[in-house]
Amino acid sequence: MMILKIHENDNVAVAIETIPAGLEVEADGEKIKALEEIPAGHKIALCDIREGEQVIKYGCPIGNAKEDIRKGGWIHTHNVKTGLGDLLTYTYNPVSVKEPEAKEVFFQGFMRKDGKAGIRNEIWVIPTVGCVNNVAGAIAKAANAYIKGSVEEVIAFPHPYGCSQMGEDQEHTRQILADLINHPNAGGVLVLGLGCENSNIDVLKPYIGDYDENRVKFLVCQEAEDEIAQGVELVKELIDYASPMKREKISASHLIVGLKCGGSDGFSGITANPLVGKFSDLLIGAGGTTILTEVPEMFGAEILLMNRCENEELFDKTVTLINDFKTYFKNHNQTIYENPSPGNKKGGISTLEDKSLGCTQKSGSAAVKGVLHYGETVKTPGLNLLSAPGNDLVAATALAASGAHIVLFTTGRGTPFASPVPTMKISSNSRLANAKSNWIDFNAGVLVEGESMEKAAERLFRLVIEIASGKKVCSEEAGFHDMAIFKQGVTL
Repeated sequence: MMILKIHENDNVAVAIETIPAGLEVEADGEKIKALEEIPAGHKIALCDIREGEQVIKYGCPIGNAKEDIRKGGWIHTHNVKTGLGDLLTYTYNPVSVKEPEAKEVFFQGFMRKDGKAGIRNEIWVIPTVGCVNNVAGAIAKAANAYIKGSVEEVIAFPHPYGCSQMGEDQEHTRQILADLINHPNAGGVLVLGLGCENSNIDVLKPYIGDYDENRVKFLVCQEAEDEIAQGVELVKELIDYASPMKREKISASHLIVGLKCGGSDGFSGITANPLVGKFSDLLIGAGGTTILTEVPEMFGAEILLMNRCENEELFDKTVTLINDFKTYFKNHNQTIYENPSPGNKKGGISTLEDKSLGCTQKSGSAAVKGVLHYGETVKTPGLNLLSAPGNDLVAATALAASGAHIVLFTTGRGTPFASPVPTMKISSNSRLANAKSNWIDFNAGVLVEGESMEKAAERLFRLVIEIASGKKVCSEEAGFHDMAIFKQGVTL
């Protein structure tokens, strides 16, 4: 198979491998001669497309032709442009959504006192402000010598915020820190403050809410004679508390999985992203929850999500989700559709619609059950939409803060980054999976090599359950743990 026509209404197909100029390929029983080389992952015209006419992929417009394009021609940024506008008015046109098939599934996790389940039993050191980042790192490094029992690792999560912020920007930092302090993947947490910062420990405590004093400890560095030594002693107490905890059989209805993509290519929308969509349906069928984010990469495909909202209230929240992010761009005098990235374009993605229609396939086919503000935690099982940008580290951290135990990250270009929770990399093509086996946990490229979507989805689902039960992903094996907060305001 040289090319793939995704939808019956498409006027383009995707090159599965590079097509030399002059080679004939076939779509719908018709021979098409490539007028020029078509790189793998890129698009070939299946018919003549006149200047101004829509280019159709996934059964939807992905832009308009900037010039006449002949049948067999290469379609990319040089001859197609986005057809998107600015703020839009939307109408709720609900579609019939088939609920995923219900089934009972279990994983081996840690049940916490507050009724939440965790998939790791780590000790986290969370600074309230960037000034104590190095102290946090030193405490974690020293304290790892004392891990025992079921405690897996002591991890510091440095960040540059917590002071010199104002308004919502400061509030978002406090909320994200509180969300992570309360995250069930942490069996114990040391909250490390400086003492004079805006988001000091006393200010942060109301955001944290009720907490178990055995699970959460606090240290103010300006009040400590030797903050590293005292910090290590507090972590040792946390290890003593968490180390006896044992994994137990827990229903997958407790499992929350974040859905994210980055470094996408022309295969992402036909392999990795729809595969993750199938996984999402399987988990929701087991009573679990998935969270889709990166709002700017919903632009151009947002109507598909809006019409899957369970009710009009959720539809209205989704409209606000989209238009508020567009307003954020405009308020900073930036182009709303400054996307895709250079790497996306090199991989075959031509416009934001092209990227978004592939990106949103990670949501599967289930109804939208919840719409979350940045920093808001999941309350409703099923598919949720979360307000966060497309930036990989910021969005993955936002997913963790909203309650995700695991992040599934699809990629066509590859990346080694991690997040506060296990971040599983799923390649869209076999070339990447073979070249970067130290980054990639699952290869979705097999979907264009003969494996069925159903079989691959079942394999992926089983692997996620194994990860929830303790199997480490590549980034964990490498010792990578990243965190990034969405910076939106002025810095004092």
